[in-house]
Amino acid sequence: MNLRGYYQKLREVERSLVAPFIVLASQETPDGGREGTLTEASRQIAAGMIVEGRALVATEEQVRAFQEAKTEAKRLAEQEAAVSKMQVTVVPVDPRATRGVRPKE
Repeated sequence: MNLRGYYQKLREVERSLVAPFIVLASQETPDGGREGTLTEASRQIAAGMIVEGRALVATEEQVRAFQEAKTEAKRLAEQEAAVSKMQVTVVPVDPRATRGVRPKE
């Protein structure tokens, strides 16, 4: 393996990526990688995955769908957190206080 060429290509790809975080679409790999899985990675990690042929920069449509899914997942997580914070107060009733009391008709 030509390490000098590998790292030179790695730096070139990293320079071509402008955003600090890049949405990537995975490629099918011989070791079991699935094609089309979207993920977000830093420029350094994204460059490594692109150079190694494990991922490509996602298209605009894929990025939009990924961001919408991420926003929806965050909304659902916040909703679940709010539900778990709901407090219920149980007030016990003294059974002796209700003896001899007739229901109103």
